[in-house]
Amino acid sequence: MNDSAPESDGGVKPLGTRRGGGDPATRGRTTIADGVVEKIAGLAARDVVGVHTMGSGFARTLGAVRDRVPGGGRSATATRGVKAEVGEVQTALDLEIVVDYGVSIADVARDVRENVIAAVERMTGLEVVEVNIAVSDVKLPDEEDEDEESEPRLQ
Repeated sequence: MNDSAPESDGGVKPLGTRRGGGDPATRGRTTIADGVVEKIAGLAARDVVGVHTMGSGFARTLGAVRDRVPGGGRSATATRGVKAEVGEVQTALDLEIVVDYGVSIADVARDVRENVIAAVERMTGLEVVEVNIAVSDVKLPDEEDEDEESEPRLQ
C-alpha cells in the first residue's frame, strides 16, 4: 500500500500531512445546546453550601413525578430550576433556588454565581454574561422535603 501521493512538482508528500492550513480549531463549528449548559449550571449550583434544592415547589413536585415515570429521566433533575439562553459565544442563566434556613442569602447567591460561572466557562468556553438568581423558599430545619411529601402512599 502506498502511503504517499504525488505532488505537482514531482515530489512525494505523505497523505497524513495536513493540507488545509491554519489552526484545526477554526475548521468547523461547535454548538452547545441550552440543556447542556443548564445541566452544568444546575450541578454547580447544587454544590454550594446553603443551597437546599433547585426550583420552585411546583417544579420540584413535577420533577418528582417525572423521576418516577420509567424513562422520565434523571437528567431533568439536573436541570430543574435552571434556564439558559445560549448564543454562539455567550450565555445567560436564570436559576431558582431554595436555601437552608440560617444562611446568608447574599453569600449563597454570590457563591452560586461564582461556582456556576467558573464551571460553565471552563467546560463550554462560553462567556457567562449574567446569572440571575431567584430565591423561591427557605428550608426550615423541621420541615419535610416536598419531594418526600409527594411520595405516593400505598394502602
